Amino acid sequence: MEQCQTINAPTTDLTRWRLDVDGGRHHWRYVGEEESERRPLSTAEKYFLGFPTGTPELPTPTTYLDAACNGFSFYQRLQLQDGHWGCDFSGPSFLLPGMIFALYITESEIPPEWKGEMMRYISRHVNEDGGWGMHTEGKSTLFATVLYYVSLRILGVDAQHPLVSKARELILSLGDATGVPQWGKFWLAALNLFDWEGINPVPPELWLLPDWLPFHPWRWWVQCRVVYLPVSYLYANKSAMPLNPLLKQLRGELYVQPYASIDFRANRNTVAASDLTHPHSSLLKLFSAGLSWWETYLRPGWVQKRANAVVHALILREDENTSYSCVAAVSKAFHMVAVYFSDGPKSPRVARHRDRIIDYLWLGTDGLSCCGSNGVQVWDTAFSIQSTVGAGIALEPAFKSTMDNALKYLEASQLRGNLNDPYRQPRNGGWPFSTKDNGYIVSDCAAESMSAVLLLQEQCGLQKLISDDRLRDCVDSLLLMQNTNGGFASYEICRGPSILELLNPAEVFDSIMVEYSYPECTSAVLKSLVRFRRHFPSYRTPDIQTTISRARDFILCSQLVDGSWYGSWAVCFTYAIWNALEALASVGDTWHTSVSVRRACKWLLERQMKDGGWGEHHTSCERMEYVAHEASQVVNTGWAVLALMNARYPDKTPIERGVKLIMSRQQPNGEWLQEGIEGVFNRTCMISYPNYKFYISIWALGMYENSYLSMKEKHGQSSRAGG
Repeated sequence: MEQCQTINAPTTDLTRWRLDVDGGRHHWRYVGEEESERRPLSTAEKYFLGFPTGTPELPTPTTYLDAACNGFSFYQRLQLQDGHWGCDFSGPSFLLPGMIFALYITESEIPPEWKGEMMRYISRHVNEDGGWGMHTEGKSTLFATVLYYVSLRILGVDAQHPLVSKARELILSLGDATGVPQWGKFWLAALNLFDWEGINPVPPELWLLPDWLPFHPWRWWVQCRVVYLPVSYLYANKSAMPLNPLLKQLRGELYVQPYASIDFRANRNTVAASDLTHPHSSLLKLFSAGLSWWETYLRPGWVQKRANAVVHALILREDENTSYSCVAAVSKAFHMVAVYFSDGPKSPRVARHRDRIIDYLWLGTDGLSCCGSNGVQVWDTAFSIQSTVGAGIALEPAFKSTMDNALKYLEASQLRGNLNDPYRQPRNGGWPFSTKDNGYIVSDCAAESMSAVLLLQEQCGLQKLISDDRLRDCVDSLLLMQNTNGGFASYEICRGPSILELLNPAEVFDSIMVEYSYPECTSAVLKSLVRFRRHFPSYRTPDIQTTISRARDFILCSQLVDGSWYGSWAVCFTYAIWNALEALASVGDTWHTSVSVRRACKWLLERQMKDGGWGEHHTSCERMEYVAHEASQVVNTGWAVLALMNARYPDKTPIERGVKLIMSRQQPNGEWLQEGIEGVFNRTCMISYPNYKFYISIWALGMYENSYLSMKEKHGQSSRAGG
């Protein structure tokens, strides 16, 4: 192995990494020299690893459609063997440390090749002040800096190394590790670097309460409850790994005062000013105090024992229902640790968890990172199909086999049957975010996948791999997901009242306690039902019409006063406006017919930049107001021009300026380079969707020439496509 210059740690020969694909799972494996020679790097592997891809320069496009074809000529080379597109779905700084801690606590080997590449990734994303932000583009926080500091020490970096010592200086200057937010305290406690007495109660007894109570955990947002479920087991049993020499050293490195003298209980509510974005409410403080009194003075031993058993059974059920993949990286890591403490280190369940860790790790140009889930497979594949059809190039002879393979992936990934789990949303016929093993239906993933299938099978005439009955199953499940306000949430219907946010204990995340209706999810479902109805007009006609009407009303009602929509799943207003205007156009609301659409178009046009593009900074998500990026971004530009085209905006000039900007950023081989981070969740945490720059750009270019200009010509406004 070579040495990583930043931290003088062993790194790997990148030419020996291979991306294995099996049934939607993709994971990186470090192979021997013989296998490396026998199996040359694919174009996709070269691209992901940062090597020259060897893809040829393409003819200079003279039309926008030429540029779209060039873009897909490159992008299709990144499609993996089973038909999906993979990517580096990382960004949040608490993901990789969680996996490292889970492996360390459970006495699982961290292979040397992983160690070197993890160190390289961490060192590549350090800020100038020596700390790390909540995500790769964020300002330094105590949360991220402590987690990465401990990770580096576990990986073998010496305490005196400049990278580590500078991080330690920042930690102590911010008040030391007692000020880490709650999720960080969970990990430190499990590592025996913080006392569980210093953490506000997370009692498993909440799961013993009657389901009808409005604050029962089954009513929480799934991404919240599947974290607090295993954590409640760890908290109740004060689970912590045994002290060892490294942990003793870390106890002396993370705090201003000697570890033994720290009053951890007094620091339950201590959070560094650099990190606090969601302060505790008075109700939460009262609730925590009451739970503490209950634990200390009132709780019978049999109740705790019963709660332990119930939580253990729920963890087992979640593991089995997701094939030990879990729904996301944070819950995956905590589940693995909880199973280790509940079932023992030799448990087959621990082994199954260990086997699935690799699905979350992604090797890229910066090193080995951890993805937010086990991938973005279904989501990216569905949109890759839609963009190609929308651009008018799906049936080009050079691209048809790529579409065939993408359809095969969606067929293999459709969820069949519901689970024997009263807390899970009915899912039959739906699609997940990533893989079938993940197991959770997501409203917009199911909707976008159904739209993609309909486009290929019904509009383009590809082989019907997914039967009409299976599409009807998807519709049935989607109709069950509409909320009382007409909108659609992410994984489930809204089960709990929004007032539960007053009990949000996470301190750094917003809107995590319950599900909410989102304009983006609602838009996806609305347009998919419209498309389904076009091909199957007699199926559940009244139900579908009612659902569409209520979804339209929700979208219109959620429009902000300035004409925009706030986006909760990507950056940010431009993303939400694209979704909303595409959905509204599908039911006839366009610039010509709708005041709301005209207001949205006006909002977009007021924010077009001098170079013709749009650029939105990720802090728009945090501030909940538009913040312009210092430079235009092809992804934001693509969303904006797609929105205007869907709205049938009558003046082609601003749209053409946008597509020219996208075209100007295209490389000679058809690709686009990575720009700013694209995704977000819970308002404060940014995450990468690097394939957006491909299929959104392709879609915008092709749609402009193939659909928008044709539409204008049809209305007597002839226009000439230009390069």
